[in-house]
Amino acid sequence: MKSDKLVIIPTYNEIENISEMIHAVMGLEGNYHLLVIDDQSPDGTAQQVKKEQKTFSERLFLLQREGKLGLGTAYIEGFQYALARNYDYIFEMDADFSHNPADIPRLYEACANGGCDMAIGSRYITGVNVVNWPMGRVLMSFFASKYVQFITGIPIRDTTAGFVCYRQEVLRAIDLEKIKFIGYAFQIEMKFTAWKLGFRVKEIPIIFTDRTKGTSKMSKHIFREAIFGVIYMKIKSFFRGYQPANA
Repeated sequence: MKSDKLVIIPTYNEIENISEMIHAVMGLEGNYHLLVIDDQSPDGTAQQVKKEQKTFSERLFLLQREGKLGLGTAYIEGFQYALARNYDYIFEMDADFSHNPADIPRLYEACANGGCDMAIGSRYITGVNVVNWPMGRVLMSFFASKYVQFITGIPIRDTTAGFVCYRQEVLRAIDLEKIKFIGYAFQIEMKFTAWKLGFRVKEIPIIFTDRTKGTSKMSKHIFREAIFGVIYMKIKSFFRGYQPANA
């Protein structure tokens, strides 16, 4: 069943969430396809996806990788998969319901009919819309985005957001092979590059709810990458001409 919309969800040990998430995405109006990219989860996440494929064989797809290779590389593989199959609208989101699948159509509408090229599910565009995070983590995330804005000049309030809809043209214009970061900095680099290429970026307010099942993948390494990666990215931008990759 052909579709113009693909949702990409990377997974590592999401056995407690993945079936419920699959059914939530499959239940949306609009014939969304879903690609799960699993990094050899020892808890059997990929096997659970295969079971669900018996029900959703034409809309649910799985890529299995050889190990825990990082969020950024998973999304790059997912983007390449989407472009090879000519999906017009490509989404990225988490498996743990911190991003509400019911918000997917709102991001789609912003890109399909709202005049933007990249729609971001934003925690900070209308205040701080985060549920169940400790105050320290809320402040760290909020001020990390402020730091990114200060260093780069990017007019986006939630620069580390991982809930995004891209028009196909954005991903074709970005040289995906040059996107090197794997954690929070990956999300920042994608937004920064799209903005520098002149694409229209819009933030859509969402409520972000911390996971209730499974464990967080956040680490000090990922946070350090974001802090120092932003400076590297900004310096590199002085020496790079931002031309679309397919120009």
